[in-house]
Amino acid sequence: MTAPGRRSSTFTRLLRHGFTDASAAERLLDTPELAPLRDDPVLLDALGATADPDLALQGLVRLLEAQPDATARRELLDTVTAAKPLRDRLLGVLGASAALADHLARHAGDWRALVMYEPRDLHPGVDEFERSLAEARDPVALRVAYRRCLLSIAARDVCGTTDVAETAAELADLATATLRAALGLARAAAPDDAELCRLAVIAMGKCGGHELNYVSDVDVIFVGEAVDGADEGKALRAATRLASHMMRICSETTVEGSIWPVDANLRPEGRNGPLVRTLSSHVAYYQRWAKTWEFQALLKARPVAGDLGLGEQYVAAVEPLVWQAAERENFVADVQKMRRRVVENIPVAEVDRQLKLGPGGLRDVEFAVQLLQLVHGRADASLRSGTTLAALKALAAGGYVGRADAAQLDEAYRFLRSMEHRIQLFRLRRTHLVPEDDADLRRIGRSLGLRADPVADLHREWKRHAGAVRRLHEKLFYRPLLDAAAQLAPGEARLSTEAARERLVALGYADPASALRHLEALASGVSRKAAIQRTLLPVLLGWFADSADPDAGLLNFRKVSDALGKTPWYLRLLRDEGAAAENLARVLSAGRLAPDLLMRAPEAVALLGDGDTGGRGGLEPRGRAQLEQEVLAAVRRADGAAQGVTAARGVRRRELFRTAAADIVGSYGTEAQPAEADQGALVDLVGGAVSDLTAAALAGTLRAVVGEGWGDTLPTRFAIIAMGRFGGHELGYGSDADVLFVHEPRDGVEEREAADAANKVVSEMRRLLQLPSSDPPLLIDADLRPEGKSGPLVRTLKSYEAYYRRWSLVWESHALLRAEAVAGDEELGRRFIELVDPLRYPADGLGEEAVREIRRLKARMEAERLPRGADPRLHTKLGPGGLSDVEWTVQLMQLRHGAQVPGLRTTRTRQALAAAREAGLITAEDAATLDEAWVLATRVRNAVMLVRGRAGDTFPSESRELAAVGRYLGYGAGHAGDMLDAYRRTTRRARAVVDELFYGT
Repeated sequence: MTAPGRRSSTFTRLLRHGFTDASAAERLLDTPELAPLRDDPVLLDALGATADPDLALQGLVRLLEAQPDATARRELLDTVTAAKPLRDRLLGVLGASAALADHLARHAGDWRALVMYEPRDLHPGVDEFERSLAEARDPVALRVAYRRCLLSIAARDVCGTTDVAETAAELADLATATLRAALGLARAAAPDDAELCRLAVIAMGKCGGHELNYVSDVDVIFVGEAVDGADEGKALRAATRLASHMMRICSETTVEGSIWPVDANLRPEGRNGPLVRTLSSHVAYYQRWAKTWEFQALLKARPVAGDLGLGEQYVAAVEPLVWQAAERENFVADVQKMRRRVVENIPVAEVDRQLKLGPGGLRDVEFAVQLLQLVHGRADASLRSGTTLAALKALAAGGYVGRADAAQLDEAYRFLRSMEHRIQLFRLRRTHLVPEDDADLRRIGRSLGLRADPVADLHREWKRHAGAVRRLHEKLFYRPLLDAAAQLAPGEARLSTEAARERLVALGYADPASALRHLEALASGVSRKAAIQRTLLPVLLGWFADSADPDAGLLNFRKVSDALGKTPWYLRLLRDEGAAAENLARVLSAGRLAPDLLMRAPEAVALLGDGDTGGRGGLEPRGRAQLEQEVLAAVRRADGAAQGVTAARGVRRRELFRTAAADIVGSYGTEAQPAEADQGALVDLVGGAVSDLTAAALAGTLRAVVGEGWGDTLPTRFAIIAMGRFGGHELGYGSDADVLFVHEPRDGVEEREAADAANKVVSEMRRLLQLPSSDPPLLIDADLRPEGKSGPLVRTLKSYEAYYRRWSLVWESHALLRAEAVAGDEELGRRFIELVDPLRYPADGLGEEAVREIRRLKARMEAERLPRGADPRLHTKLGPGGLSDVEWTVQLMQLRHGAQVPGLRTTRTRQALAAAREAGLITAEDAATLDEAWVLATRVRNAVMLVRGRAGDTFPSESRELAAVGRYLGYGAGHAGDMLDAYRRTTRRARAVVDELFYGT
């Protein structure tokens, strides 16, 4: 007896053999069925070798209890004791699969299926499985026979007799045999239908690719034809009945459960299309209507059941179409977009546990391999395999994928598929989620040979392989391009020039020859610089390809690299700071403006790093006070006004680049940070930042001009008043600075002297800000001054007061709504604003005549200023529902109600619109409609400037530029038409609001 309080030696041995509930195991070993083997070390060793010894022991006891009599139990025990192959197979299955243990408990004689250990049993094919299923005469018997076959596959799998690829192939062969048996049952049940038609079953997906899971939908397509002399309509209806019956036999749940769902949704038109089509109907559909993903799916098409001759005809007919898919417009973009959509549709709570669909999962490997097959399989028939690992091996052998990358992917894919198999095998349920329970993770880890610390080791290995897949996923496309261009390893298989050209074209490069030259220039040689470039370029090329103009991205990257290649920090920044390389790729391929600004001072690349400010890192816009402080300091250090203004313009150029880069990165998004969902926030960012840096540039220029001409003090106080979009903090990249100039002679200074000084200041400021240089000019527009172009450029405050008191017109009060002092004498600027406040916010509001005058001005402006030949519906400024419509509607409310509603006393359109909504002057719905249209029109104007490098109020007509505008606005490749439709729709709704609120119709 065991002394009280002490554990038995059996208990200790059970713990040592991997049992987690040794007390329960002791009780099971004490049952009459197992008592003879209680102390058998061979049995304990065999149980300890399983994935879950507790589960294996429970399953063995249940199986013994299920035996019909003592003789059968003795036979089972004797065989387990004496036959190591059976013992390992049986206990291995019982320790890995509760579902198969349940099957054995229901069908107590099926363990004998594991006794045979002849060479022909090690790798059975379709013929062997068909023989095993041949005696099934009804769906229930077919399920039992199917599970018996599955039992033998699982036994070979868990014992290591077959590897994961062989197991997946056996499962696909068993599925083939099962589909044939099910179709046989359906034909036997409806012989008249069988005589009318020829029906072929085409396996798709993993079954077609010979790489099936334990539990998976079996994807199929049906092809039907009438037998000679039969009516085609009747034959197709008969074929549809047979196909439907076959699907039910496999899918329906009976007392023996179900086999697996048969899914025919990959057929033309999906579930909306007919279940069975003729061969000619299939071909017509694929020639005219099929989408890219449908050709990708056809990579795995394989005839498996029914009329195999008809099935082969189907494959022969569609195969040429499959290998032409890469020639379709936006082919790679379509495939990558589909992959992104799959990831986006995963519930947030499941992303980190998704073995198949999550980042670094099985689907990443499969999509990458299929994409490369479609690109290069046109010219290389050796790549045309439906099996992922076989195709990957062929891609490596042909140089289409680097050998090291292929080996790493192969290893990762095998591990992830093995995990998937073990997860599904336990309950024979379709799932791709890694369980959270430690007991489940322990069983999976042990089944994969991780015995020291199964849970921790499994998690580490899973994350290691998933990380490898993530890293390699993009590199897979681009690394061989570099190998082909750099030619560093003679004798290695590499892409031919033609294959490299094909891949670049498929990835969206319009000039592959130039692209290859750039790659050669960047990556060739044995220098450290070239080595770092070869590390960076595979990922950069992928980011370039995600833009509307990959060629420009690569060319601009070469220019920047040529300019900065000798600086020690440039490549180190791109290699070591996570955000810098991706931000640079986005900026260089998004259009002309940002790269042009960068090329003028390439060291601004440093702004693209992570920085230390959080948020946008180095791209966080700087405030006006900080900018003005820097500009004024630079002016003080300068030798003369010209040098001072050059310094101010340099700061403005750098900050324009910072703002443009932040805008582009926010619009495109990055791998770590999705695109900014609030489009209004991006508009406010650009408008505020550009307005602030323009104000700082003007302040610096004013200081430089005054300092050179008059020293510390100008004979007259001088202030600059921002107007228009400048005053509204809504400047775009290409906007002029609308201003008014006001001065006031200092005590004792003659008015003539003061006026001359003020005019000289304005003239010199305008000249210096427009001098030809590497920095973009800043144009000053003073046309909103009293009397317009006919009036004096600069007035005293008293002159403004006299003019506004006697001569002011409605349009001038309207224009003054945007007035804001931005530079010069602060006190004078404040007094100017106090002067004009009663004009722009009249105490009694606007009379009807004034309202009619504003409406007439608006109508005349639309008629006279809209460019000849322009489509009004797409003109962002003057078109219906565009900027002018929204702004004039908001400004009319400000003129009418600004005196009574303090919130309306703002120069900013969106703030005024929000205040009008809060005051009940406009409904929330109408305010949202106007805001959406104004934000969209502003975004389009900013996009046009970023893409073309010059300002414009309409969408570009050139297709690549239009696509780039679409990409900035969040539209994928091939969706420029959707973008234009959305713009028209948004502005049409806004115009309806404008007609009601502004025109009163």
